[in-house]
Amino acid sequence: MRPLLLALSLLLSAPAMAGDAAPAELLAIDASWNELRLKSDTAGLDRLIADDWLLTHSDGRTQTKPDYLEELRTRSRSNQAIGNEDVVLRRYGDTAVVTGTSVQSGVSKGQPWSGRFRFTRVWVQRDGQWRMVASHSSRIADAP
Repeated sequence: MRPLLLALSLLLSAPAMAGDAAPAELLAIDASWNELRLKSDTAGLDRLIADDWLLTHSDGRTQTKPDYLEELRTRSRSNQAIGNEDVVLRRYGDTAVVTGTSVQSGVSKGQPWSGRFRFTRVWVQRDGQWRMVASHSSRIADAP
């Protein structure tokens, strides 16, 4: 009974959010980004990310939606593992910002890579649909 009361009190004390999507739904949409990348599902990613989307890689390179999807389509990039930790969602009307830590590995242009990264993703609700408009990652340095 006590856990139920705690859960209810947390739900009732949470701030109301404008729009249709609840925080759990937005987090599920954000999580689908990783699922689609692992499958190299370019059709699913095409629906998820905005046409003006920009990816900033951990080395500072930027990449547009067409370039990124082409890498996945041609398999010059493949993600082998992606796990997120410490994910936090903040909502500002029709905009949401998701931050967290990601542990990833993959292959790009024949070269394996892996690491821990801090990420920031920006989502905007357009025509009733959430679309990612920006994604940025920074590599977390190994402990000295």
